[in-house]
Amino acid sequence: MLNWIKIKNLALIEHSEVEFGGGFNVITGETGAGKSVLLGTINLLLGERADKSVIRSGAERCEVSAGISLSAETFRILKPVLAEAEIPVDEAAPELQLRRVISLNQTKNLINDTPVTLQTLKSIGELLVDVHAANEHQSLFSQSCQLDMLDRYSQLEKQLQECAAICRELKALREKRDSMFKDLPTAMEAEHLRMTIEEIERTGPEPGEDERLSARHRVAANAKQIMEHAAQSVQILNESENSMADQLATVYRNIHELEKSDAEKGGEMLQACDQISELLRDLAGQIEDYSRRVELDEQEFMELEARLSSLQTLKRRYGPGLDNVLENLESARQHLELFSNSEKKRQELDAEEKSLLNKLRKAAEKLSAARKKSAETFSRKVVDKLKALGFLRSALDISFAETEPGEKGMDRIDFMFSANPGEELQPLRNIASSGEISRVMLALKTVLADADSLPILVFDEIDVNIGGETANQVGLELKALGRKHQVLCISHLAQVAAQSDAHYMVQKEVVGNRTCSRIARLDREARVKELGRMLGGGKAAAAHAKELIATV
Repeated sequence: MLNWIKIKNLALIEHSEVEFGGGFNVITGETGAGKSVLLGTINLLLGERADKSVIRSGAERCEVSAGISLSAETFRILKPVLAEAEIPVDEAAPELQLRRVISLNQTKNLINDTPVTLQTLKSIGELLVDVHAANEHQSLFSQSCQLDMLDRYSQLEKQLQECAAICRELKALREKRDSMFKDLPTAMEAEHLRMTIEEIERTGPEPGEDERLSARHRVAANAKQIMEHAAQSVQILNESENSMADQLATVYRNIHELEKSDAEKGGEMLQACDQISELLRDLAGQIEDYSRRVELDEQEFMELEARLSSLQTLKRRYGPGLDNVLENLESARQHLELFSNSEKKRQELDAEEKSLLNKLRKAAEKLSAARKKSAETFSRKVVDKLKALGFLRSALDISFAETEPGEKGMDRIDFMFSANPGEELQPLRNIASSGEISRVMLALKTVLADADSLPILVFDEIDVNIGGETANQVGLELKALGRKHQVLCISHLAQVAAQSDAHYMVQKEVVGNRTCSRIARLDREARVKELGRMLGGGKAAAAHAKELIATV
């Protein structure tokens, strides 16, 4: 239930707080007083995009908020959405506080002080509130809207989800097929792929091979200089006269003499000489071993250069790097395999598509059968409501036409209506009278409300272009709806307003040269006065207003 709404700096309202009751709540007021602001507030809290023009002139931002208490059933339905958005809720007494702050630069959306996206607001709002605006009459003419109404009444969510899931599978399959065959090679391209594969495989490159061989080639190409430097180094280390080994031997003898005077220090230094001598021998050995392995014979060198030339040719054609060559080889293999197996693969995908289409048709037929079974009950209940609203001998039927199976099944429907006996049933969109459309809409809404789990219903001028006894019946229907749902209704009819459980009035006044709208709940005396105004004013209207209140 919507417990309260707070509005600050929205359109004509500077500041207003309204507490609502259960049952049937009616909002009245002069034309232009600002009743639409209340509906606009509800729409904003349900995720409607915010236009900066709604900010009251002279203010930097506006703010709207509402408190909604949740029944156990409503909380059960909302719980997955709340959990996904990480919105904290006291499960012992579940309540949502919705708030939107709209400034010139940004908009903040919060639920229970947790920032949320606009889509989250919409998702939660769709499970809480059904808003019927004055301009919604036209949507009733839409065949897709009529189908949605029938599905809502019939509670066919599971069957609709099945059709939608199959359609998603079909879409994914077709995208996969399109992607797979979009770049399918031609016969000429396939021959080129074979030549590419043959050339690369004939050379047989290995990852990183070019870098390894290039390093080997640089060494082999400079073998003479390397061997000369190596020989000189070995000579200096231990082969030439006065080599490092000879000089180290002299040092060793001198330290040996020193040891006679200082055994401890001399011993440490002799040990160090031994280590240095060992390192010199190891280094000389490494250099000699390296020099023996550096030089290649002429045949080996020519083979190395030939291999590098082959790899370079591949890199020039399919590179720039050897890794690119190998990637192109794998790609060519895959494309050639696709070309070779394309017909078989196409047949497999076509068979899979055919299977999904058959599956979709069966699901759509199942959905259609459920709709047709429910349509009779739905039509009968709507006609019963229409009788209460003044169409004593009206008729409503739902015609079905088959369409290509899709997310919503295979049905295109039309609400066929006749207001009077003897008149041929016609599509609802052919009705000219806005008063008739208003009553049909109310009948549909009340029947849907009985089937829906939505706790809050909002009507904006559902009673437009009707009056007299029909207006009384509209009020009674809204009051009856209020027994199962919380109903908020903006109305211009005293007969409707008189049936309400709580009556609110929107009034425009000038304060300090600024126009403001205020919303207040009326007590019995103020309510009689407002009903009298709605009836045209004067003593007769006031007396009639008292009679209306007394009969409720």
